[in-house]
Amino acid sequence: MTKGYIPDIEYITDRLVTLCKTPSPSGDTKEVIDWLKAEFEALGYEPKINNKGGLLVTIPGAKEGNERGLSAHVDTLGAMVFEIKSNGRLKLSLIGGSPWPSLEGEHVIIKASNGKRYTGTILVTKAASHVWGQETSKMERNADNMEVRIDEKVKNKEDVLQLGIRVGDFVVFDPRTEVTSSGFIKSRHLDDKASVAVLLGCAKYLADNNLRPAYTTHFYISVHEEVGHGGSSGIPETIKEFIAVDMGCVGNGLQGSEYTVSICAKDSGGPYDLALRKKLEALCEEHDIPYVVDIFPYYGSDAGALLRAGYDVRCGLIGTGVDASHSHERTHKEGVLATARLVLSYIMSE
Repeated sequence: MTKGYIPDIEYITDRLVTLCKTPSPSGDTKEVIDWLKAEFEALGYEPKINNKGGLLVTIPGAKEGNERGLSAHVDTLGAMVFEIKSNGRLKLSLIGGSPWPSLEGEHVIIKASNGKRYTGTILVTKAASHVWGQETSKMERNADNMEVRIDEKVKNKEDVLQLGIRVGDFVVFDPRTEVTSSGFIKSRHLDDKASVAVLLGCAKYLADNNLRPAYTTHFYISVHEEVGHGGSSGIPETIKEFIAVDMGCVGNGLQGSEYTVSICAKDSGGPYDLALRKKLEALCEEHDIPYVVDIFPYYGSDAGALLRAGYDVRCGLIGTGVDASHSHERTHKEGVLATARLVLSYIMSE
């Protein structure tokens, strides 16, 4: 028998699918935050939207003091229109760190300044093999050699302007979200919408079972993590411990998998709090939660932004293992559930 707290993984998965399908690149997150606010309100909470657009949910604890904070970021990678080209196509400026080769052939939505939405496809500038031959495969995939083909009858810059598209308009990548019968969840933007769904599922578990955390706990949904300052403000200064719930890395040299929760010992910003990490490991052992400890050398989090902002807080980082981060990502229900179980075990612990 599984020990500990067991949230509803089907609820979490269902909300994750909705989150992934709701566009929210860094800088344009109001739609998804409004949806999340309504979801938390339906569970009986009183979420508040801060000045920068993040969402804070405070859950009163059984005891005073030792307040805790947990964050997950709902902002994602994306792009903006950098240039409207003379051939009627769009040059992009990326938001966040998407590898250009991973974007080739991706469907997009262009959110025009006039409120209309148009579809398109990201292609190399010499995409037709029957026209360009070997040049197509030899081209470097970068900002100068890739463009958006708009699904409208446009032949030049003036035609595009007539649609209402302008420089600075947001371009959203199609997440292509799918949940397989074998339990895999594949989609763009699992970093970090999987963790947002986890926090939502944990809030539901507490509400359904009339439980209070050991100490007052703040769930913070940040909206600028992908551009570096998500956790730098908006979090109550009364907290003593803070855990960024983000993605766990899966790949060469790492222990993480899509079926476990990863506990990060160190990322590019340095080590996380040792005592807090040991506590998280002990909770996994106590509650039979599958976990690994890893180091993420090319990684930053809301916890790092919090520390750089000067908060006197002990920080940790956990998350479900995600394969092919910043590309077309994949995780598994088992890893998502393990992460949710660790979150609940942590907030209910002394």
